[in-house]
Amino acid sequence: MRYESFLAMLDAGAEIPGEKLALLFEKDGERHFLTFRDLAEIVRERSVSLRASKSACLGILCDGSFDCVTEILASVTAGLQTVLLDGNADETVLAEQITHSDADCLWGDEELTDLLAPSLRKAPIKRTGHVLFFTSGTTSAARAVILTEESLCASAYAGASLLPLSPEDTLLCLLPLNHVFGFVCGLLWAFQCGACTALGRGPRHFADDCAYFQPTALSVVPMLLAFLLKHSAMNPELHLLLVGAGDCTEALLRAALASGRRVSFGYGLTETSSGLALSLGEDPHAMTVCPDTEIKIAADGEILVYAPYVMMKGYYRDPEATNQALCKCFLRTGDLGRVDREGRLTVTGRKKEILVLQDGTKLFLPEYEGHIAAALDGRELAAVLTEGRPVLVIRGREEEREEIQRRLQPVFRALPRGQQPAAIRFISEPLPRTASGKIKRWEIQQKAGRL
Repeated sequence: MRYESFLAMLDAGAEIPGEKLALLFEKDGERHFLTFRDLAEIVRERSVSLRASKSACLGILCDGSFDCVTEILASVTAGLQTVLLDGNADETVLAEQITHSDADCLWGDEELTDLLAPSLRKAPIKRTGHVLFFTSGTTSAARAVILTEESLCASAYAGASLLPLSPEDTLLCLLPLNHVFGFVCGLLWAFQCGACTALGRGPRHFADDCAYFQPTALSVVPMLLAFLLKHSAMNPELHLLLVGAGDCTEALLRAALASGRRVSFGYGLTETSSGLALSLGEDPHAMTVCPDTEIKIAADGEILVYAPYVMMKGYYRDPEATNQALCKCFLRTGDLGRVDREGRLTVTGRKKEILVLQDGTKLFLPEYEGHIAAALDGRELAAVLTEGRPVLVIRGREEEREEIQRRLQPVFRALPRGQQPAAIRFISEPLPRTASGKIKRWEIQQKAGRL
């Protein structure tokens, strides 16, 4: 059944015989269990308080905790505009996002909320009930996507209709809730199915959370999957892996399948409330399209999507970008792909000037390359993706490596580890470009692999 609200999901779970558990989590060093009925009551009570407050737009610095989950559910239930923010992001980025999204109140770490208070809006906007997720861009390139409670519930329903969990399953949520893949596939997926969600204890416990919570299902990005496999961190009861939000290398895919677990790959976007297609058969690259979703391939190979129940309302305060993304009700995904005779979708690459890393982070290339080129006095260069990591291709000579690395060291230090180039390659000839001057990244990718 497709639910229209988070509370409707929780109330349905409360009707499962036997006081079905909704959440399993650790707080103050102790393990806690909460039924669907109790969780629904907590959300209702907190939503009453929020509805009575003067706030119209609540920014939540997500930390994945039980309190964070209930605050999100209650804020949306109360009709506030709810902005999901990365509590570990750079303070400058957070300040920009808070200002852009019109947040007038913050929830989260007290020290950080005090620090960010000057960015809050003084005169509240009208309450919209919208849920804002920032696309996982690097800095200013990230846009606030307007989603709704209904679209997020519809996304959970669509995914669960293809890949259902049973009420006996436990889904371990290790992904950040401020990313739509983590929120829908790490939390709502279980709620939709009446299954239990175990809330992970943070990155420091990635290696032992599976043993601690003993989940039967897990949603991961490729980088996290690689970590869990490397450290043999998955428990015997875990039988289903849902992988999404990034490119998965063939070596990682083979290792995941060799673990003996079912592996399903998902494709989706923040703009479509997460999932659009899931692999259900032996070929993980051939994905079955979710219900009520229409996909067609443009003449240039771009994937176009029409999915009315899960589609964004637009980019917040950016009608121009919204109009550019939508074409006659179809969303331009920026991805390239093909559809086989059975209607299954295969994603073959990227069209936009964006790289999607293994942890789901998106690098906005004009900005990313611009910072690097500025440190090298505008030298010609390009970033491409190899084995899920960015590789920098620079026009120049190998003899210049030491000097170039010295000049780029401050730039790289300012980047998160996953965004730092895994390698630097040099080519002597000009970078290949189209007639309009755009870089031919596919050709550069091939060159980088041979260098």
